[in-house]
Amino acid sequence: MSTKVTGSILDVSLFKRLMQYVRPYRFTFVFVLTAAILLSVFSTLNPYLLKITVDDYITLKDYDGMLVLIGIMTGVLFLEVFFQFSFIYYANWLGQRVVYDLRKELFRRMIGFRMIFFDKSAVGRLVTRAVNDIETIASIFSQGLFMIIADLLKMLIVVGVMLSVSWKLSLIVFAVLPVILFATRKFQKAMKFAFDEVRTQVANLNTFVQERISGMHIVQLFVREQQEYQSFQEINEKHKKAWLKTVWYNSIFFPIAELSTSITIGLLVWYGGLSVIAQENGITLGSIFLFIQLTQMLFRPLRQIADKFNTLQMGMVAVQRVFALMDTDSHIADDGSDEAKLIKGEISFQNVVFSYKEGETVINDISFDVNAGETIAIVGATGAGKSTIINLLSRFYDINQGSINVDGKNIKSYKLSSLRNAIAVVLQDVFLFADSIQNNISMWDSAISEKEVMEAAKHIGIDKFISKLPGKLQYDVKERGAMLSGGQRQLIAFLRAYVSNPSILVLDEATSSVDGETEELIQVATDRLTKGKTAIIIAHRLATVQKADRIIVMDNGKIVEMGSHEKLLQIEGGFYQNLHNVQLLQKQETI
Repeated sequence: MSTKVTGSILDVSLFKRLMQYVRPYRFTFVFVLTAAILLSVFSTLNPYLLKITVDDYITLKDYDGMLVLIGIMTGVLFLEVFFQFSFIYYANWLGQRVVYDLRKELFRRMIGFRMIFFDKSAVGRLVTRAVNDIETIASIFSQGLFMIIADLLKMLIVVGVMLSVSWKLSLIVFAVLPVILFATRKFQKAMKFAFDEVRTQVANLNTFVQERISGMHIVQLFVREQQEYQSFQEINEKHKKAWLKTVWYNSIFFPIAELSTSITIGLLVWYGGLSVIAQENGITLGSIFLFIQLTQMLFRPLRQIADKFNTLQMGMVAVQRVFALMDTDSHIADDGSDEAKLIKGEISFQNVVFSYKEGETVINDISFDVNAGETIAIVGATGAGKSTIINLLSRFYDINQGSINVDGKNIKSYKLSSLRNAIAVVLQDVFLFADSIQNNISMWDSAISEKEVMEAAKHIGIDKFISKLPGKLQYDVKERGAMLSGGQRQLIAFLRAYVSNPSILVLDEATSSVDGETEELIQVATDRLTKGKTAIIIAHRLATVQKADRIIVMDNGKIVEMGSHEKLLQIEGGFYQNLHNVQLLQKQETI
C-alpha cells in the first residue's frame, strides 16, 4: 500500500481513474463547470460596469443614466449570487456522491481480502484509508478542482479586460505578477510533501490510539499507563510537527502575496493618478477604480489557488493511498461453480502442506478423512497447527500443496460463499458486534425471526440465560460483547452456529476459558449441536473430546497419533497419553 509522492501538481493517470467515478454524474459535472464559467464572467462584469458608471455618468453628472447602470449592476449581482450558490452546492454534492461510491467499492474489496492481509495490516491505518482519506477525496471537487478552474477562468477574463482598457496599467500589474507566481509554485511544491507527511502521521496516530483503546485492560493491568502516555506524546509530537510545517509555509507565503498586492495597488494609484491629472495615456478615474478591483480579483485567486492546489494535492495523495489499497492483490480466488447447500459433510485432507510465511511450514504433509456425521477431535500443544486446519477448511488461506475435499470435491470447486455457509465455526475468542443479541445471532438476516432464535435456544438449553437479560434478544451487548461475560459470549456463539444450520460444525477451543456452570451448558449445547452433523472439535483440555469418534493428535504441524480415547491411552509413552497424564496431575493438584 505504499505510495510515491512527487512534486507534480496532478497525476494524470490517477485523475483519469478517479474521473470514472464521476461518469454517472456527468450532467452535474458539466453544470458545475458551466456555473464556474458564468460566475467568472459575472464577477468580472460588475467592476467594468462600475468603470462605465464613474467615467460616463458620475463624472458627467448624468443621474438617470447612473440609476440605469446601478440597476444593471444589481441584476448582474443577483446572477452572480445564484451561480455562486449553484457552484458551491453542486460541487460539494458531486464530491460526496463520488466518495460515497468510492467508499462502497473500497469496503466491498476489503471484506473480500484474505485473512493474511489483515494479519499484516494495522487496523488504525485501514480505518484511516476507509474514512479520513476517502473524505479528503471529496475536497478535490468541493474545494480543489472546480475552484481552480473557476479561479483560472476569472484570472483569464481579468487579464483580457485589463489589456483592453489600458496596456500601461496592465504592465504595472504584470510586473509584480511573476513574484506571486514564483512564490505560489514554491509554496505548492513544499506543501505537497508537507501534506503527505501529515497524512502519514495521522495514520500512525489513529493506529496507536485504536490499539491502546482496544487493549486498555492490558495497559492498566500491567501498569503501562505512563509508558504508553510517553509513547503517545512522541507520536503526537511528530503529528504536531507535520502540521506546524504546513503552518510555517502558510506564514511565509500569504504575507508575501498580501504585500505584493498592496505594492501593486499603490503603483496603480500613483501612476494612474498622475495620468488623470495630466490627462495623458487615456487613463480615466474609472480605469483606476477598475484596475484596483481587477488587481485584487487577479491576485486573490493567485493567493488562494495555492490553497486550492494544496487541497487538490492532499486529495490526490488520498486517492493514491485509497487506490493502492483497492489494487491490493489479496483475494482468495473464487472460481468455483458448485453449491455446497446439500453436502453430507465428508472431509478429506490429502498430503496438505501450508505455511503463513515462506520457509516456515505450519502444516506438514498431513492426511486424514472424516466421514459424514462423524465427530473428530484435534488435540495438541499450542502451535501444533490445530486452528490452522480450520482456517484452511474455510479457505481463509489457500494451501501450498495437496488437496482438501468436501464430499469428494476439491473445496476450490465450490463457490466461496456457499462453502463458508455450509461451515459454522465457534471460536474461543468470540467476536460480537455492538448490536442486539438477535442481530448477532441472525447476522442481520431478516428471514430468521426472534421466535426461531428462542426455539433454537431452548433446543440447545440456553434460553434461560437469554430470558434473564433486560430486553432478552433485543439486549445490546455493546462493542465486542462487552456487556456479557466470556461464557455468555460463548453461548451466543453456539446459538449463532446452531441457527445457521451448517453441514459441518467446528468448535475451536470453545470451552477453554469458561466457568464450570457455563461449561456444562456448553457441553449440553455441543451434544445437541453436533448430533447428525460432521463435527470437528479442537481442544486443549482432553476432557472435552473423550466422546469423539476419533481423536487426531498433532505436534509441530504433523499428525503423530490417531484413534479413539481408549486406544490412544494404550500407547505407552505416546503424545496423547502424556497429555492426559499431565492434565490429570494438574487437576489433582487443584483439588
